[in-house]
Amino acid sequence: MSIPRGSQVQKRFSSFMRKGLLEVPSPTEKDWPKDDEDDYVFVDLGQEVDSLPQPYRMINKMVNLLFDKCWEVIQERDALRDVEFNRTQPTTYPPLVESKLNKMPNCMAISQDYVFIGGAKGFSIYNLYNAKRIYIWEKLKVDVTSIWATDLGNEILIAPVDETGIARLFYFYKDGLFLIKAINEVDDASKQTTCIKMEISQGGDFAAFLLQGAGDIWLDVYKLPKESWLKEVEHPQPALNPKKKARQPQLNTLEPVTSENLEMDMNVCFRGDIKLSLPVHIMKIKPPKPVTGTTFKSPLEVFAKVEDYYGLGSGQNHFIKDSQWEQLAAIFLASHQKYLDKEWEEEPPSMATFHFLLPSRIITMPVEVKGPSGVACVLGIHWAGSHNFFFYSLHRTLKDKVDPEGVWPCAAPIVVSQLSCTCTFLVLACEDGVLTLWDLAEGFPLGVIALPKGCSCQSIHFLKYFLVHEGQNMYPESPLKSQMKCVVLCTDSSLYLVTAKGTQGPTISVLVERPIKHLDEAICAVAPVLALPGMLLIFGKNGSVQLMDVAKPQIICAFVLPRTYHLAVPWKPLFAVSVQHPCFLLRGDHPDEIESDDTKDIQNSVFYFNLEAYPLLENMARNHTIPETDMTENTAFAQVLPLEKRCESFLQKRFQKLEKKVKEQEHWTRFRRYSLLLQRENFRK
Repeated sequence: MSIPRGSQVQKRFSSFMRKGLLEVPSPTEKDWPKDDEDDYVFVDLGQEVDSLPQPYRMINKMVNLLFDKCWEVIQERDALRDVEFNRTQPTTYPPLVESKLNKMPNCMAISQDYVFIGGAKGFSIYNLYNAKRIYIWEKLKVDVTSIWATDLGNEILIAPVDETGIARLFYFYKDGLFLIKAINEVDDASKQTTCIKMEISQGGDFAAFLLQGAGDIWLDVYKLPKESWLKEVEHPQPALNPKKKARQPQLNTLEPVTSENLEMDMNVCFRGDIKLSLPVHIMKIKPPKPVTGTTFKSPLEVFAKVEDYYGLGSGQNHFIKDSQWEQLAAIFLASHQKYLDKEWEEEPPSMATFHFLLPSRIITMPVEVKGPSGVACVLGIHWAGSHNFFFYSLHRTLKDKVDPEGVWPCAAPIVVSQLSCTCTFLVLACEDGVLTLWDLAEGFPLGVIALPKGCSCQSIHFLKYFLVHEGQNMYPESPLKSQMKCVVLCTDSSLYLVTAKGTQGPTISVLVERPIKHLDEAICAVAPVLALPGMLLIFGKNGSVQLMDVAKPQIICAFVLPRTYHLAVPWKPLFAVSVQHPCFLLRGDHPDEIESDDTKDIQNSVFYFNLEAYPLLENMARNHTIPETDMTENTAFAQVLPLEKRCESFLQKRFQKLEKKVKEQEHWTRFRRYSLLLQRENFRK
């Protein structure tokens, strides 16, 4: 887009021009510089151009800039293609079983040998191994958005939540499905509350529901009479007043048999004629009140307000007056007024995370309220934006005053808390990236460790403690005390492994670094495979599903869906991992059918991956336990054994050495006696 200067005659001539500035030569020839070919440059007069006028000069720059940017993108893609070509791709495995569904599955849960899938107007029950549908319950007017399933031994407690936020409890025993109660359903629609979150204790003795309604939020805690349920199911009795009109008769009516239902096993049926005992509401917990000025006149009144140790450390009872709060606020505004556009009022916390804790040495409870071992006794909870972790006793009634029995204050607001599946370890992650590791069983903190600068915790996942024995990850045959491993996923998609051993300080190691150039490889979710030691499922934003060995760390293999399927929302995959079996489920979607307007014709599938059926993982799934004899004989594992085992092993080895030494002395004494006798015989002869 430049105009050449010069005529056709000028193009025939060329000239030599000297580089640099022209200088006046000296009168003496000796001082003249010697001619060098590098000092001259060949200039073609026909190639000289004139500068373009505006706006063509701007257009020229924009076009050149566009070409440069395109060339940079081309070079980057070529480099990425070369890296992908040279990178060692992991072995990929397809799913073993495909379960086709006529309706979009919204949630999944696995318990024992059953799969519970929530979808349109209810949920379905499938067999985990052959993907055969056992029963379908569709009695709602809205879809089920989330579902929980808790193993009670021979029974399973199912808790689905629909789109309106109503949570229901179902009891699944042998060949019967029983509706227990709709937790937060009311007759008046204007007073309807929404269930945001729920949690069931290990063993199914208690359940907690986080409810929201009328601009308020609270936590309802129930005691579940599971012993009464088992008796009522094994010895059913008819309803006391069958003529009484039920509020929801559609829940107790069976669906007519269709051609679709003929394919499933009809051994399971819904028993709406049997009424089970209702859960007992024991307490209602509200968020802590914001800290305001005190009305106390002396410190003695503050200590008198605190009954025993209840609520000590929560910050509610203090001796700071309103005038002092106002002075602090005025100083803050005077210092930072230029950074504030307007005044922001403190909002009440809107979410809570809660856990059911077993009796332990760190949680002191009165003797008269101690329950059986293995049953939850305390509810631990922290609210969003709060520095405190509260403990509430579960051995109370609704009439009792709801006060926390203990408070753990932290230096920064708690963002994530996680309890291990054995209820032995607890991890608190604060807003500043500091993790506090607690051993609840032994009653002491395992340590405090900080994430790298700039990292914030997104989720915490516990791994069952494993050891590397003969190059393979294996579980100890006997459980170890004060030994824990967990995986921390940060908000920047980096992944870390945190290990703690007794009184030794915790350590942190990088499993996956934060992606810088290739953002599509960012990790969006992880899930440990407890049936395989040291194995972790990693779900990427590009739709990839990989299995990582955290001990090495490296990718073992990858799992892919059939070509006609993909993940509709890769950054939020729908999956479920079994706790007891080495398998997981993953939902797949058709790319063409997702954009279709007719949702009735969409065919969705849930794919079943059995990890022990693949060649690379077959040996690992079979041999994953270290015998106790190898643990005691191997010196590398001596430090991870409990103190009692180490003392016992030390005394046994010491006794064996002493016994061997005594035997050697006895043999030496006998040899000396025999030699003396031979000498005497020889002397006599």
